Amino acid sequence: MVRAPRQTRILILNDMERMERTLFRLEQGFELQFRLGPTLQGKQVRVHTNYPAEGKKLDRLAFRPLEWVNVTGREDDCDKYCKLNLQVAGSYQYYFGCGDEEKVGSGYIVVDPVLRVGVDDHVLPLDCIAIQTYLTKCLGPLDEWPKRLMVAKEAGYNMIHFTPLQKLGLSGSCYSLADQLELNPELSPEGRNYTWSDVGNLVEKLKKEWNMLCITDVVYNHTAANSKWIRVHPECGYNLVNSPHLKPAWVLDRALWHLSCDIADGKYAEKGVPGLIQNEQHINALRSLLWKEVYPRIKLWEFLQVNVEKAVEQFRKLLQAGSSAEQSIPNGTKELKVVQDHQYRRFGNTVDMTSALSSFRPQSSSPSHILECCNWFKSRVEEHNMECYKEMHYHAEQASNCIVGTVFYQRLADHGPKLGPVTRKDPLVTKYFTFPFDDITFDQEMQLMSQIDKACHLLALNGWVMGDDPLRNFAEPGSNVYLCRELICWGDSVKLRYGDRPEDCPYLWAHMKKYTEITAKHFAGVRLDNCHSTPLHVAEYMLEQARVQRPDLYVVAELFTGSEELDNVFVTKLGITSLIREAMSAGDSHEEGRLVYRFGGEPVGAFVQPTLRPLVPSIAHAMFLDATHDNECPVQIRSVYDSLPSSAIVSMACCATGSTRGYDELVPHQISVVNEKRLYSCWNPEAKPADPQEVNLQTGIIAAKLSLNKLHQELAAKGFSQVYVDQVDEDVVAVTRHCPSSHQSVVAVSHTAFKDPKTHHYREDVPPMVIPGEIEEVVLEARTVERAGGSYVKDEKSISGLPNYTVEIREHIQLEDSEVVKQADITSRGSSEFVQEIVFEKLTPGSVIVFRVNLDPQSQEMVGILRRHLIQFSPLYRTGSLADNNAPAILTAPLETVMSKLSLADMNMLLYRCDAEEREDGGGCYNVPSWQPLKYGGLQGLVSVMAEIRPRNDLGHPFCDNLRQGDWMIDYIASRLLAKGGALGEVGKWFQAMFSYLKHIPRYLVPCYFDAILLGAYTTALDEVFKQMSSFVQNGSSLVKQLALGSVQMCGVGSYQALPPLSPHLQDVPHCLNLVTGKEEQCCVSLAAGLPHFSSGIFRCWGRDTFIALRGLMLVTGRHVEARNIILAFAGTLCHGLIPNLLGKGTAARYNCRDAVWWWLQCVQDYCTLVPHGTDILMCPVSRMYPTNVSEPQPAGAWEQPLYDVIQEAMQRHMQGIEFREKNAGPQIDRNMTDEGFNVEVKVDQDTGFVYGGNRFNCGTWMDKMGESEKAKNKGVPATPRDGSAVEIVGLCKSTVRWLVQLHKNGLFPYATVTVRREGKNVFVPYVEWDRKIQENFEKKFYVSHDPQDHERHPGLVHKRGIYKDSYKASSPWCDYQLRPNFAIAMVVAPELFTVERAWEALGVAEEKLLGPLGMKTLDPDDMVYCGIYDNSMDTDNFNLAKGFNYHQGPEWLWPVGYFLRAKLYFAKKMGEETYNKTVSLVKNVLSQHYVHLERSSWKGLPELTNENGQYCPFSCESQAWSIATMLEVLYDL
Repeated sequence: MVRAPRQTRILILNDMERMERTLFRLEQGFELQFRLGPTLQGKQVRVHTNYPAEGKKLDRLAFRPLEWVNVTGREDDCDKYCKLNLQVAGSYQYYFGCGDEEKVGSGYIVVDPVLRVGVDDHVLPLDCIAIQTYLTKCLGPLDEWPKRLMVAKEAGYNMIHFTPLQKLGLSGSCYSLADQLELNPELSPEGRNYTWSDVGNLVEKLKKEWNMLCITDVVYNHTAANSKWIRVHPECGYNLVNSPHLKPAWVLDRALWHLSCDIADGKYAEKGVPGLIQNEQHINALRSLLWKEVYPRIKLWEFLQVNVEKAVEQFRKLLQAGSSAEQSIPNGTKELKVVQDHQYRRFGNTVDMTSALSSFRPQSSSPSHILECCNWFKSRVEEHNMECYKEMHYHAEQASNCIVGTVFYQRLADHGPKLGPVTRKDPLVTKYFTFPFDDITFDQEMQLMSQIDKACHLLALNGWVMGDDPLRNFAEPGSNVYLCRELICWGDSVKLRYGDRPEDCPYLWAHMKKYTEITAKHFAGVRLDNCHSTPLHVAEYMLEQARVQRPDLYVVAELFTGSEELDNVFVTKLGITSLIREAMSAGDSHEEGRLVYRFGGEPVGAFVQPTLRPLVPSIAHAMFLDATHDNECPVQIRSVYDSLPSSAIVSMACCATGSTRGYDELVPHQISVVNEKRLYSCWNPEAKPADPQEVNLQTGIIAAKLSLNKLHQELAAKGFSQVYVDQVDEDVVAVTRHCPSSHQSVVAVSHTAFKDPKTHHYREDVPPMVIPGEIEEVVLEARTVERAGGSYVKDEKSISGLPNYTVEIREHIQLEDSEVVKQADITSRGSSEFVQEIVFEKLTPGSVIVFRVNLDPQSQEMVGILRRHLIQFSPLYRTGSLADNNAPAILTAPLETVMSKLSLADMNMLLYRCDAEEREDGGGCYNVPSWQPLKYGGLQGLVSVMAEIRPRNDLGHPFCDNLRQGDWMIDYIASRLLAKGGALGEVGKWFQAMFSYLKHIPRYLVPCYFDAILLGAYTTALDEVFKQMSSFVQNGSSLVKQLALGSVQMCGVGSYQALPPLSPHLQDVPHCLNLVTGKEEQCCVSLAAGLPHFSSGIFRCWGRDTFIALRGLMLVTGRHVEARNIILAFAGTLCHGLIPNLLGKGTAARYNCRDAVWWWLQCVQDYCTLVPHGTDILMCPVSRMYPTNVSEPQPAGAWEQPLYDVIQEAMQRHMQGIEFREKNAGPQIDRNMTDEGFNVEVKVDQDTGFVYGGNRFNCGTWMDKMGESEKAKNKGVPATPRDGSAVEIVGLCKSTVRWLVQLHKNGLFPYATVTVRREGKNVFVPYVEWDRKIQENFEKKFYVSHDPQDHERHPGLVHKRGIYKDSYKASSPWCDYQLRPNFAIAMVVAPELFTVERAWEALGVAEEKLLGPLGMKTLDPDDMVYCGIYDNSMDTDNFNLAKGFNYHQGPEWLWPVGYFLRAKLYFAKKMGEETYNKTVSLVKNVLSQHYVHLERSSWKGLPELTNENGQYCPFSCESQAWSIATMLEVLYDL
C-alpha cells in the first residue's frame, strides 16, 4: 500500500483579520502552518492557540504560544512559520498579537473526528455515513430494540440517530425531557429496570457486530415544564424574579388566557367571537376585542412610566432645599434621564434628579420661579410618559398581529392544524409562561408578581422566532419577543437560563454537564437539538466536557440561520462535524441536483492539488438527508413515486447521507415527535405485505435503499470524490461520481416525480444521454410500482407504510439485459474519446438506473502509462499506474537528467520569453481563443494561468476549453522546443512523448493530466535552475528564489545578437550556430531592461538599466561568466568616455546619458569584490568598437586593450571634460528633442571633484522623460533635466575613485592619476586628491541644514530641511532642492560621504514622504508639480501631464526602494542594535509587499513603476530587470 504524502495547509495571518465567521476544516494527521501575511512580516508576531500540546488535555480557555520556525534563519519572513500537528478532533481557536497589541487577529479551525466501527475498529469515513433516525419512544422496551433496529441494518445504514432516551415530559414530545439524567422508564418492561449501562452495551453491540455507530440528541435549551428539578431550582429558568423585564409579557399572557377561557365559555359570542372561530369576521371581531377589552384593562404602558406627581414633588423639595444652579436655562425640551426600575413595577421608573437639576433651573429661589420650573419639569415628565404609551401601543399592535395571525393559522388556514373550538386544552393561543397554581381570578394573579416565592415559579416557556438573530437570546432584557407575541411557543418546555458562566447558575451547569457526560460516554456522537437557539458559550462548554469523554465525538446539527456566514459561527465555535441538509427543501429536481453538487466533491476531471497548499475556507460538511424526522412527510408533499428517485439523488452525494425511519416504508404521514405513540414495525424476511407490524425487502423502497446505501459507502471508500450533475430534462437528473485514480465512474439517472404521475402528465420520451467511456454493468435499475397489498389503513399499534407500493429491482446486470435502456451505441468523439449514447425505454417517473462506467481499454492503458511516468513528480500517481514496456527512449531517464543539460540561457527559452522575444524568432506566444495570449511562450506562461485555475478547479476556463477541444497547445509546447535542437530539443522530445499519451485519453481528462505534466516539468526546471546559481540563492527563502528567477527571465540569447562581439582572445565565450547565416557566432546572454516593452530588437539592451540590474541579477545569483561578458561587451562600446544608454547592438548606440558609465564602473567594482578572483577581469581584453571618438565601428579583435585601460580612459575623459554633439543628431534618432539637446557635455568641477553636465534641453540621468506633446507645448522639454551635479552620479563617482585608489595600492591598477591637458600642458590629478575633494565638499554642498544661517546658495527655495539635495548647481536652481529618492543611491555606494545622524534623518523624511507600498515616489508629494498618476496616452493642454510628462514627477518606481532599504540597513547599524532591529522589521515588511506581488503576478516579476499608493499602472513594464535586481540586493545585504 502506498503511504500518502503528508498534507500541509498554510494559513496566512494578516493584521486585523477576524476570521471567526470563516470555516477552516482540517483532518487529523494534517499539519497546519501559520505564516505571516504582508501586513505582519518584519514584525514581532506572537501566535497563541488553545489546541493542546502533545500529551495535554484540552482546556478551552488555556492558550499557549507557538514557536516560530525560520529555516536557516532566512533573510525575510515569507517562509517563517509556526505549526500544529493535528491529531485531536474538535474546535480550536487561535489568535495573534503584534507589538503591544495582544490580539490583532483571530479565528478558529475545526478538526474532523475519526470514526471507527467493527471488531477491527476500522475507519468509517465521514462521506461513507448512511444514517437513519429513530424516535426512541417508538422502539418499545430496550430488549425489543434489535428487531426494530434490524430494519436499518438490513437497509444498509451504518449509523443510527436516536432522539433522546431520557424520561419525557407530560406532552410526550421527544424533545421535552422531564429528567436529563434518567433513562426513560418506558424503555424498561415490567419486572426490569434498564440503566444507561444497558444502553451502552446495546450501542457497543451495534458497533462491533453490526458495524453501526449510534448518535443521539442533546437538548440544552429547555426542559419539560413538569421537570421536578425545575420546581426545586426555578432559578434555572427565566422567571419574574430573576427576569422582571418579562412582567409586562406575563401580564399580557395571563390576560390572553382569561380571554381564551371566556371565549371558550361563550362570553363573547354576542360580540362576534364564538367558541368556534370559523371566518374572517370572527377574526376581525377578535382583533377588536383585544383593543377594547384586553389592552385597556392591563395598561402595559404603566410598566414603562414615571409617577408624575411623586417625581414633581421630589423635584420641588430639592429646589426648595437649594439644590439648583443660579442661572436659568428655560428649555422645556431638555432630555430627561429616566432610571429603569429593577423590579419593573407599574410607575416604578424614576427620574435621575441630578440630571434634572442641571437641565431645569429656576431663575431664582423665589416660590414663583420654583413653581414655574416645576411646571416645566412636570410637562417634560408627562411627555415622557406619553412616549412610553406610544411605545407600548406599538408593541401591542405587533402582538395583536401575531395573535390574530396565529389564530388564523391554527383554526382557519388550509395548511394549518384546524384545531376546532377554543377550549382550555386548545386555548386561543399557546401560553408563554408556566402557571403551576390553581385557577384564580386575573386580579388575584396580578398579586403573584410581588410574591417572590410564587413569582419565581412563573417561568418563560421556550420556542423559536421566525427570522430572529440566532446569536441573540430572545428571553434576555432588550428583547420584546414575549411581549410582542413573536414566539412560536412550545407549550411543554421551559427555556433555561444559564447566565454567562457556571457561577451564574451552578445547579443548571452541573446538571447539564452530567447529562452531557452520560451521553458522550455511550454514544459516538451527538445531534445538537435546536442548536441555533442554544447559547453558544453553553454549547462550547458542554461539548468540551463531551470531548473529554470521547475525543472523536461526532457532532451534528441542523441550523436555520438563513446565512452560511452565521452557520459558520456555530460550526467553528462548537466544532460541528456535519450540518444537516434536507432534500425536501428543494422545490424541483433541478434544485435537488444543485444541492448534491453543493454539498460535496470536486468536479469530474478536477486537478490534483499539491500536498502543501494554502488553507482555503470550506463549507460545512453536509449530512444530506432525503427527509428529516421532524418535517412533513414526502409522500404527502410530493408523491409516493418520488421517494425512490430522490433517495437515489441523495445517495449519490459525496457527503454523509441518510433518512428517517418511515421514509423507506412509504409511511404516508408525518410520524409526530409529539403525538406518535405507536411502535415501529419489526424486521421479518418472511413478512407479508399486508402485515403492519413487520417489514422486509419487499416493503416500500427498502430493497432499493439497501442497494443505494451500499453503493454510497463503496463510492466514498474507494475515492469516488468527483461529482457531476446533469439536468437531462426538467424531471430527470443524472449524477456522476468519478474516481480520479482509476477513472471509473458511476452514473445514476433518476426520474423524479414531485407530482403524482396519476394526476400530472410527464413527458413520455426522456432525452437520450451520452456517457463517456464503456458501460461495464448496470449496477441497479429500480422503479416504484403498485402491487396487490390492499389499501392503507392506519394501524393502531404499529407505524406502517403503504402496502400497495413496492420497488421492482434488478442489480448487477449487463446493459443488454436492461429493461430501462432501449439501445446503447458506442461512438467515438475524435480520435481518443469513446462514448455510449443511451436511449431510454422505460425510465418512468419514480424509476432509477445506475451505470458503472470504465474508460475504453486504450484510454485506460494510456492513462495508466501516463500515471507511471508522473510518479517521478508525485507518489500520488502510483495508484492506477501501468508499466510502459515500449516507452520512448527519452522517457527512460528521469526528466531531471534531461534538464540537467540545460544552461541558464536555455532555461530562459524553456521558461520565459515574452511575445516580442518570440516574434523576433518568427513565432509568438500561444493565443487562447476567446480569451487572450499567454504572457510567455515558455512554461511560465502556462503555469501562471494554471496557478489561477487549479485551486478553484475552474474547468470552464477558456484555457481548459482549448485543451479539451484540440491538441494545439500541447503541440505548440513541444514543437517550440524541438525547433531549438540541442538540449532544449531533448526536452521538447520529452514533452512530445508525454503528450502522445495525453492525446489518447478522453478529452475531459486532458486538463488535469496536462497540468500534472506541466507542473512536474516546471518544478523540475526550477530545481535545475537553482542548482546552477549561487549558494545564496540555493539556500535562500522563497522570495530570494522567486527574485532570482528574474535573472532567468531577463537574461537570454535571441536569434539576433544584442551585444557587440567580444574579443576573440577571451576565454569561455559561448558560440552557437546562427540558423539564418549558418555560421558559428558568439551568443552571449544579454539582459533585457523590462518586459514586454524593452525585450527585443535595439530596445532590449540599455547601458544604465543593464548595470543597475547586473549586480542583483547576475553577480548575486552566481552568473559570473555571463556578467563578465556583458561588462566587457559594453566596455568595447566606450566612446567620448561614455558607454551608451541605448545600446543598439553597439552600431546604433546613443551616447546621451551621463550616468550609464558610472553604473558600469560600479559593476566592474562589484564584480571584482563579489566574484572569486574577480580582479582578473581588469586584465581581460576588450575589443574596442570605437577606439577613437570619430572612428567607424571596428570588427572584433581589430583594436584591443585590457579593461583597466578602458576604465582609465573613461576617468581621464571626464576629468578632461566631455563635449560633443550626438552622431546623426536630429529627428532621425530622436523625434522629440530640440537641437540643443543633442549637445552632450560632462565635466568634473575642479574645486569639488563633482561630475557635472547636461543642459536644460536634455536629460542625462535615469529620470529621462522628454516632453512629447505639441498640444501642451512640452515637446522637446525634458521633464527632469537634472543637469549640474546629480547626487547619485557624485556618489557613484566617489565610489569608483575610492576603489581605484585602493586597487592601485594593492598593485591591481597601474594608474594613480588621471592626466589631462590644461592650457597646453599635461596636468596630473591624483585619484587620492579627487577622492578627497568629493569627500570634503559633499555635505557642504548637498546637505540642507536645519540652521538657516548655514550658507545656502538659494535659501528662498528651501522648503524641506534635514535632507540631501537632488542635484547641485542645476540650471533651474529650484530643482536642486526637490526631495527625490536619488540620494539613497549615493548612501549605498559611498556611505562615507554622509554623517550618520544626518543620513538617518534624511532617510526618515524619505520614508515618510516618498515610500509607497511597492515603489518610491519620484517626487515629494508636497511639490507643486507632483502628480502620481502616469498616463502616457493622454494628450491634453496640461504642460505637466500631457503624454506622460510626469513619468518621474510622482509615480512610484520600484528600483529606488532597493537602494533606500539598503541605505536604511547600513545607517541603522551605525545607530545601534535597537534601531537596526526596527529597520530590519521595516525592510521585511516592505519586501513582503513585493513577495505578494510576485506571487500574484502572471508575469512573475516586479513592475517598472506603480501609480500613487501602489495603484496599477497600465503603461509600466510588467516586469523590470532593475526592480527585481535591487530587491535581491536588499536580501543579499540582510
